[in-house]
Amino acid sequence: MEKIKMTTPLVEMDGDEMTRILWKMIKDELILPFVDLKSEYYDLGLEHRNETNDQVTIDAANATKKYKVAVKCATITPNAARMDEYHLKEMYKSPNGTIRSMLDGTVFRAPIVVKGIEPCVKNWKKPITLARHAYGDVYKNTEMIIPGPGKVELVYTAQDGTETRELVHEFQGPGVAQGMHNLNSSIESFARSCFSYALDTKQDLWFATKDTISKKYDHTFKDVFQEIYDKEYKEKFEAAGITYFYTLIDDAVARVMKAEGGFIWACKNYDGDVMSDMVSSAFGSLAMMTSVLVSPHGYFEYEAAHGTVQRHYYKHLKGEETSTNSVATIFAWTGALRKRGELDGNQDLCEFADKLEKATVGVIESGRMTKDLALITSLENPVVLNSQEFIREIRKELEK
Repeated sequence: MEKIKMTTPLVEMDGDEMTRILWKMIKDELILPFVDLKSEYYDLGLEHRNETNDQVTIDAANATKKYKVAVKCATITPNAARMDEYHLKEMYKSPNGTIRSMLDGTVFRAPIVVKGIEPCVKNWKKPITLARHAYGDVYKNTEMIIPGPGKVELVYTAQDGTETRELVHEFQGPGVAQGMHNLNSSIESFARSCFSYALDTKQDLWFATKDTISKKYDHTFKDVFQEIYDKEYKEKFEAAGITYFYTLIDDAVARVMKAEGGFIWACKNYDGDVMSDMVSSAFGSLAMMTSVLVSPHGYFEYEAAHGTVQRHYYKHLKGEETSTNSVATIFAWTGALRKRGELDGNQDLCEFADKLEKATVGVIESGRMTKDLALITSLENPVVLNSQEFIREIRKELEK
């Protein structure tokens, strides 16, 4: 068959460990036989990031600004153990955090719903999309270990030299302190990304913080959202028949557990990090969660919502068989190819992405799946496939 042509490249960011192995399998079996792939390749594997002093991550983000669409493999965010394992020059920051900051984007995560993988929360009938603010808070904090008695203050020095001080705490003994920040410009981008995505997907939008306790920090988020909604989106939401409302984060958690789904839940950075894992796990598996970074400047970066599957990688290195779920990584590719097709007016590419997703879901719903899904499926007598067998079964389904 003739391969589907692409007119504009997308940015391809390779990653680490088991997801890097799956990445190659997916390309070789599911993409390259069908698509004349145009991509600008960046190796974000930890060894190469170390060789380039992490410049490769910055280059990949800048390429995404140029081409508008990227697809990213899972990557390692190093800790002390990784420093030794990979002989790193420094403890590099999360590549995802660097890319989010540079693209000024919001991360939208949604579970992939298939028959036979039932949510733990029985009333969840539709996917719940998590919108996670992708700048600041605890991820750009400054921390200090307080050795003993003394005073900790927040100090703002204006450009004219005048100072404003707020007492954090008068320590009587050892403790810890933390300083966090955010930017109005970033909160505004977050709000616009959420409102635009809600309109694009025709879903209600919920936003939750803790403004009753954090009367300045969290309250600023609440006020910015409300102001932008009233000025720019209220009429559009009413015309589309969807709603926006604000609630406290604890109230949102209680409501989510009783809801049937089908809405977007916008959260600050840390809340979004935690709640997206809760939602994905309750829907079935972290490996069944899509993730897309959407920037109000028109950039899109698709990835799996999970990590590099280190345990399976070590088994793979020993030559042992693994049964690693590649669904979220496949859907990262389909998301990027579909968006590339939409932006370029390439209907064939959009249809290919749809067919690959349908084939992937079809294989699972027919009872053929990786071990993680076989352990939780309601289908009787599922066939457990190893990593490569699962991808090859999807190829067979796709060729049909």
